[in-house]
Amino acid sequence: MRRYGHFDLAEDAVQEALLAASQQWPRDGQPSDPKAWLIRVASRRLTDLLRAERARRRREETVAARAVGRGWLAPPADAPLDQDDSLAVIFLCCHPALTEASRVALTLRAVGGLTTAEIARAFMVPESTMAQRISRAKRTVAESGLPLRMYAAELAARLDGVLAVLYLIFNEGYTASSGSALDRPDLAREAIRLARLVHRELPEHGEVAGLLALMLLTDARRPARTNPDGTPIPLPEQDRSRWSQDDIAAGAALLEAALRRPPGGTYRLQAAIAALHDEAARAEDTDWRQILALYTLLGRVIDNPVVALNRTVAVAMVHGPRAGLAALEDLTGYPRLARGHRLASVRAHLLEQDDRLGEAAAEYRAAAAATTNPIERRYLLRRADRCEEHPRPGPTDLASPPPRRPPRRRS
Repeated sequence: MRRYGHFDLAEDAVQEALLAASQQWPRDGQPSDPKAWLIRVASRRLTDLLRAERARRRREETVAARAVGRGWLAPPADAPLDQDDSLAVIFLCCHPALTEASRVALTLRAVGGLTTAEIARAFMVPESTMAQRISRAKRTVAESGLPLRMYAAELAARLDGVLAVLYLIFNEGYTASSGSALDRPDLAREAIRLARLVHRELPEHGEVAGLLALMLLTDARRPARTNPDGTPIPLPEQDRSRWSQDDIAAGAALLEAALRRPPGGTYRLQAAIAALHDEAARAEDTDWRQILALYTLLGRVIDNPVVALNRTVAVAMVHGPRAGLAALEDLTGYPRLARGHRLASVRAHLLEQDDRLGEAAAEYRAAAAATTNPIERRYLLRRADRCEEHPRPGPTDLASPPPRRPPRRRS
């Protein structure tokens, strides 16, 4: 985009280059510089696309020289191939003419590399709806004619959309909506890297630091989340000695500084919840009363079904599973939750804790049928089998996809 200035055609050209690589590299061997190879092939594809477009316009007796006049066919002299434009692309995708939902969706597509189906699941909307939303967003950005540049002064104005994008990329990396693995560490690491870039641009912004802290405090638990075969390990059963103490310390330091800076917001509250989990040496040491208080406060700030669902877990941990089940009844007004597996999964866990194992097994199976991740499906089916085979319930990982945990002294 920086070299040729056309959003849609640049994306198409990159996709064609990746397709060519998937066909040629297994046959001919990987080139010594894969990135340069991809850029070179994509540039050729883009040139071909632009020439075809120009020919079409000529045939239609339109302005045949328009592409050349805009400089699309000649890369500018100051276009180094090794420059990292990730943050600039996010900035461009968060165009003020787009709705926040469209900004997030377009960035997940262009920067996060998620498919339309994955993005639709993240938003809990039909795939066709998301395809139309992304298509309209692309047209808006293309018609804006904005160059691929980052303006630090304007970043603050687009910051809410940028942070929302990074958080969704991280969440998809932490718990993948599809695929053969529970998570996608590459996406989670990319989200953390981009969050660091934003934090470097706005080091005094409390919510930027809060989001980065939330990511680090959450990702710190990744080494203990799964067995060697990829099966999830419930949070109470994880070997906490395997959690990354470096990430926990870095996240806690960021959070402590963020809590002293304006403006207030949701990411710091979620980071505080994440820190509370990480600071507990044992599962039974977790301060669930503080977590419940933080979720209650978070629910007053944002009307989010996942936040509301996670709060019911905290209610159950403080007041017992029956109180949690009663709180679940208040979530029937969230149709987006009803379409997914999370509501049934939490209900199953609470029924299991209340020794209603037959009902719990049925809910686990309903959750398994609704999830699109095969690893999660296998895990939920095993939970159902355990309920049917054993008289006593076992611990389950209650948390929905994104993690949350805060430090006692900071909250």
